[in-house]
Amino acid sequence: MKKVAVIMGGFSSEYDISIKSGNTVIANLPKDKYEAYPIHIRTSGWFYVDGDKEYPIDKNDFSVTVNGQKITFDVVFNAIHGTPGEDGAILPYFEILGIPHTSALFDKMALTFNKKNTIAVLRSYGLPTANSIFLHLHDTVDVDKIAKEIGLPCFVKPNRAGSSYGISKVYQKDDLLPAINKAFKEDKEIIIEAFLEGREVSVGVIKYQGKTKVLPITEIISENDFFDFEAKYLGKSQEITPANLPDDIVQKINEISIKVYESLDLNGVSRAEYIIVNGVPTFLEINMVPGLTEASIFPQQAMTAGISLAELFDNAIQMAMK
Repeated sequence: MKKVAVIMGGFSSEYDISIKSGNTVIANLPKDKYEAYPIHIRTSGWFYVDGDKEYPIDKNDFSVTVNGQKITFDVVFNAIHGTPGEDGAILPYFEILGIPHTSALFDKMALTFNKKNTIAVLRSYGLPTANSIFLHLHDTVDVDKIAKEIGLPCFVKPNRAGSSYGISKVYQKDDLLPAINKAFKEDKEIIIEAFLEGREVSVGVIKYQGKTKVLPITEIISENDFFDFEAKYLGKSQEITPANLPDDIVQKINEISIKVYESLDLNGVSRAEYIIVNGVPTFLEINMVPGLTEASIFPQQAMTAGISLAELFDNAIQMAMK
């Protein structure tokens, strides 16, 4: 029986969401094939958590000692949203130790976590993206230039963050600077992106049984002004899976989704967001550690495709260990 370390938590605002995702993985991994261990990654240390007991991880070999018995792991399931899991920062450690993990290679994770760099690569492949401006914390902010080049309304986003933390939709030029300062609280790099009028969809792509597979498309209809934290996690949105879209649009989205996944040379699970503008799916961003609870979009898509959570998580481990 394989021992699986399910790493969760992390160092970002998404800590609590990651714990929920990790616990969902633990609950659904086939018990006849795997012994799953919840490993909480925190700024204060790494711990195997067993109920109300915590055992420190030995970082020399990623092992844990419980009641005098040393436990090592055959594979790591990465359920960390944000840093250091989704951005790939922790993954070279496992690669050096020779422990397989369920994510893409660390450099691909770092690339996809950086919205600016991902957009630059996809533009080089001719894929449609929104017009955008990148700012570093120390840059001079020229709101007149931003309003002129990007237009209003626009979105101000942290360049490297998830779960809609730090995002604002800005309608007035006077509101740009407060939105920029809000985004800088999450990340020292931000991206300001043109607003696109159209239907928003989310598309999961995975390596399933060795082949790239596009999952059923979800259309997102937010009750709020955009798909913000409340809409994602507090029920303020409709998530329609499969999306009610014309067949030709579905085909376009599927083709672009595969091209994005393969152009970025990805492995593991992914969920990308698009706005359909005049029949053209326009790329927004991609998430390489999407929410994994039963209420999350990505598992909804898998279950609509006839893939249970047990099969989904089992497949991720099987692909990692090939």
